[in-house]
Amino acid sequence: MLSKEKIARINELANKSKKEGLSKEEQKEQQELREAYLKNVRKSFKNHMKGMTVVDPNGNDVTPEKLKKLKQKK
Repeated sequence: MLSKEKIARINELANKSKKEGLSKEEQKEQQELREAYLKNVRKSFKNHMKGMTVVDPNGNDVTPEKLKKLKQKK
């Protein structure tokens, strides 16, 4: 999980970008922070998906094969 300080910095840079613009160094920092944030979100989503099972109305497991393979990689 991204620290509260990093998330606050992302928001600070976004607000500054809207109001007055960013320097080259700030733009680079913003891009790096965004990439770290997205990496974290993707990892979290993938872990969430690993815990899912799809069941049809009859109670049969119809989890897609791709998801079953992903679960086996744990």
